[in-house]
Amino acid sequence: MKEFLLTLVSSWWGIFLICIVSITLTVLISALLYRPIFKRVYDVLLSGIAIIVLSPLLLCLIIVGAIKMKGNPFFTQKRPGKIGKDGNEKIFTLIKFRTMSNAKDKDGKLLPDDVRLNKYGRMLRSTSLDELPELFNIFIGDMSIVGPRPLLVSYLPYYTEEERHRHNVRPGLTGLAQVNGRNAISWEEKFSFDIKYVNNISLFADIKIILQTVLKVIKKSDILVGAEHKVGKLNEERSKKQD
Repeated sequence: MKEFLLTLVSSWWGIFLICIVSITLTVLISALLYRPIFKRVYDVLLSGIAIIVLSPLLLCLIIVGAIKMKGNPFFTQKRPGKIGKDGNEKIFTLIKFRTMSNAKDKDGKLLPDDVRLNKYGRMLRSTSLDELPELFNIFIGDMSIVGPRPLLVSYLPYYTEEERHRHNVRPGLTGLAQVNGRNAISWEEKFSFDIKYVNNISLFADIKIILQTVLKVIKKSDILVGAEHKVGKLNEERSKKQD
């Protein structure tokens, strides 16, 4: 046995075999314990690597954004995250690159969104570059790489009991709804995809969603900007139905 082990670690085929076995065991253990342990481990690892690798691009977008937006290049907003032990959603601060200016009318009121959404902002949205700062949200634990998208806090009273289960997991940078229509589908369809994802989280499902997301970003498919959105705000739509 000792001679076999020595031969194994001293030959190229032995080292190759050890690598294959190690990778197989890692994938197997990761798949079995993905939801309780490894999903968060991979979130921290991959977001950390992405922040380092993309730091030149992030710095460039910060500088250009500050020039184009004539000020703070970041957009921050409170969003609901994963439901905590107290039974309530943890409210966190989402960070993105700003895509709309602070242009105001003669009375000092902000102009309509479509007017404030300039060419630079449209470029950021169409390429999804405005989402890059969310890598920091992922790294510190507010979000996950894959999960239901974090929506507005004002939407919380308008979820059905079943739809609220989308908050049983951390919100994601991308998700099942994003690769199945994104802003081109109804709220009900989005929530249906969200609940389906929450009930079927797995390593291989997340890998599939990430790959589909990359392809959609490259093709710029299902990306609607400004007035192109086919659905309105959830609170407004459901308030009308209640009336």
